[in-house]
Amino acid sequence: MKKALIILPTYNEEGNIKILIEKIFAQQEKTKIWEIYVLVVDSQSKDKTQSVVKKLQGKYKNLFLISTKKMGLGKAYIDGFSYALEKINPYLFFEMDADLSHDPSLIPYFLKKIEKGADFVIGSRYIKGGSIPKNWALYRKIFSIFGNIIARFGFMKPKITDWTSGYRAIKAWIVKKAISYLKNYSGYVFQIAFLDFAIKNNARIEEIPIKFYERKYGISKINSPQFIVQSLLYIFLNSSFIRFFIVGFSGFVIDFSLLYFFINKIHIPSSLIWLAQIISAETAIINNFILNNFWSFAYKKINGAFILSFLKFNFIALGAIIIQTVLLQLMVITFGRNFWIIYKIIIIGLVIIPYSYILYNKIVWKK
Repeated sequence: MKKALIILPTYNEEGNIKILIEKIFAQQEKTKIWEIYVLVVDSQSKDKTQSVVKKLQGKYKNLFLISTKKMGLGKAYIDGFSYALEKINPYLFFEMDADLSHDPSLIPYFLKKIEKGADFVIGSRYIKGGSIPKNWALYRKIFSIFGNIIARFGFMKPKITDWTSGYRAIKAWIVKKAISYLKNYSGYVFQIAFLDFAIKNNARIEEIPIKFYERKYGISKINSPQFIVQSLLYIFLNSSFIRFFIVGFSGFVIDFSLLYFFINKIHIPSSLIWLAQIISAETAIINNFILNNFWSFAYKKINGAFILSFLKFNFIALGAIIIQTVLLQLMVITFGRNFWIIYKIIIIGLVIIPYSYILYNKIVWKK
């Protein structure tokens, strides 16, 4: 039987932990090919959490407990991963909240997704069948919903609906590979960083719907303002799409500056403006290709077939120019020329940037 380990980070969960552990082990009856283990990673609780777990260890041989310093959710998971890889060696890890917000009866559904080939299964609150508590305060709903929207489109992975979910099943090979990277993230931003790492390492991501329940006992540990700031900072610093956007802007500055220099500073003849445009545009394209390769898409940068990849990049850039030209002409004819700058901005933002990003990923920087 393959080992599936559920890690439960705890701090003062005396009122929840016994019920949760019993419900988790009850799922063993529903699977014949998985052996369920539970590891409680307690951050030196002030209540009787550890005492409750130690008592339950007499009943469940696959129940483990370690005590760590209180240094955030991410640190608790890292400690749990490290201990488990050394002492238990599971095939599959689960992340789950210890406050009964996550329904243990869904464990078999996660396992089925893994059995069908998934590497990383997310319990999503934002697909059909999933939900968040109706009695959540408005600010919590806004933080959760819009936080996930920002992550989905910040990383240009709109099909992944719940980046901050704490209910997940993850194959051990991803955990082993990610530990050194994740040590940099101790708080709840750990969840976004972990998923981002998995995607960049070609893990197959799947989702199942979950209903998220409000805790009945104890208090929530999440610091919403801190989490939002950390998450936005992580997305800004690590999103290949945002880096791609910045690189594109730098290319625009180079293109515009060179053309301005040729026309307004050295006053080239009007008959040669076309040549100046080609030079400025190609210089910008070279800049964009180099910066995208070594920065935006550094995790899959091109080491061989450099010239061929550059030619593909040029071809896609040419396509963007043609699309932009055609759409701008159509909009001018349809709506008049007075607002051509607005048309151009709309075309670039809604068409050219997504078009270029998607094709560069699928053709030039294809893993």
